[in-house]
Amino acid sequence: MPQYLLALDQGTSSSRSIVFDRKGQIVALAQRELPQIYPRPGWVEHSPIEIWNSQLATAQEALRKAGISASEIASIGITNQRETTVLWNRKTGAPIHNALVWQDRRAEPLCAALRERGMADTIQAKTGLLIDAYFSGTKLQWLLDNVPGARAQAERGELAFGTVDTWLIWQLTQGKRHVTDVSNASRTMLFNVHTNEWDEELLACLNIPHSLMPEVLPSSAAFGQTSADLLGAEIAIGGVAGDQQSALFGQACFHAGMAKNTYGTGCFMLMHTGHNFQTSHNGLLTTSAAQTHTRPEFAMEGSVFVGGAVVQWLRDGLRAIENSGEVQSLAESVPDSGGVLLVPAFTGLGAPYWKPDARGTITGLTRGTTIAHIARAALESIAYQSAALLQAMSRDAVAAGGAPVTELRVDGGASVNNLLMQFQADLLGIPVVRPACVETTALGAAYLAGLSCGMYQGTDELSALWKAERQFMPTMSRQRAGELMQQWEHAVRQTTAD
Repeated sequence: MPQYLLALDQGTSSSRSIVFDRKGQIVALAQRELPQIYPRPGWVEHSPIEIWNSQLATAQEALRKAGISASEIASIGITNQRETTVLWNRKTGAPIHNALVWQDRRAEPLCAALRERGMADTIQAKTGLLIDAYFSGTKLQWLLDNVPGARAQAERGELAFGTVDTWLIWQLTQGKRHVTDVSNASRTMLFNVHTNEWDEELLACLNIPHSLMPEVLPSSAAFGQTSADLLGAEIAIGGVAGDQQSALFGQACFHAGMAKNTYGTGCFMLMHTGHNFQTSHNGLLTTSAAQTHTRPEFAMEGSVFVGGAVVQWLRDGLRAIENSGEVQSLAESVPDSGGVLLVPAFTGLGAPYWKPDARGTITGLTRGTTIAHIARAALESIAYQSAALLQAMSRDAVAAGGAPVTELRVDGGASVNNLLMQFQADLLGIPVVRPACVETTALGAAYLAGLSCGMYQGTDELSALWKAERQFMPTMSRQRAGELMQQWEHAVRQTTAD
């Protein structure tokens, strides 16, 4: 039996491919940057052709680097930037417009109209989501309304909609398969997560023809076969999940109460809730977790808009450091932040606050404040925002009869910063655990593919493969941690003070 798995990791800023062995070890990695297109303020696009070409090139390169042929790959897993919306012609395969990226805000007037029609409760009850231009549904509606001829073509059944996973599968199978998985479907605002089906009421509400929509499968399933001429042989596509759900799976968070936080440009925290659909009363979303069977599984999700991006701001905006790797040593040159708090609300505040009008602030400055104190406050802001998220999750969990989170598994670029991870553990009062493989997003997709092809027998086997690289234990008193969080919340209130 083939001994390798290939993960295609199509992200916002790059396309990557990673070859894993059956123990989840990285054999080879290839990456290409993806150009960003900004037609107007608040509009963000990608070229679907560029997404496909860059992803295919990295897959071919990863196989070459690994020194293996396509016939040695047991299955392909795909993980992707979520919510990004692609619309193309079924006959020609040509996109009718650039992809609208998840960050794109042009559909906000359509969202406002939905709120005015009183659809907020219905949409949250069916999809677990809040009405927001972040999600795919109103992006698709905008394309149908604004691309000349698009709506007429859609009504005639000539167009296909997909998130990035669907677009890649269409290309890999050369138009034979128009499919997605439950985790990506759950981010469209059009999918009933209780029945795992496209919701006719929501499609009608947004005036979207059902014929546009892909077939929805569990995250570990038979999604199709790649065309032999692309990689050298036909390969089964056996796993698909949106990037954050894939990371939850790659972290082996398979049971209710297990949580992970990905520290990237932003921070994305997910807590598995098992088969229980929980509506948050603390500003979080409910989303479908990656599923290996047809029975729905759920997670609570919260997003921090500015996580690691605050370090980029220190580098490019303040010019406090020359490269991002210098931030830890600069922050460690002082014993604490000297009372300085930095709230990086550069694009508003996400969960659990949802304050789009908030703007960044630095408070607690004195004559003795140095750039090192500000650097430390910037790093600590990532932990404060994540702690607020986890506290909101724990409140929701307890209200639903569950237990608060007892351990946080971490991944993403900023998780390698030991100072940040220790401060995170101190604020939370629970262990923060960094895995041996921080490429958990790609690993989750590979594991889903491995399950579908029989390389793994079940999630217990995957749990046994998960290994911790380092565990950060809290050393701060709970009283002190509580005082710091109170100071943080006070600083947050000041970001929207009139």
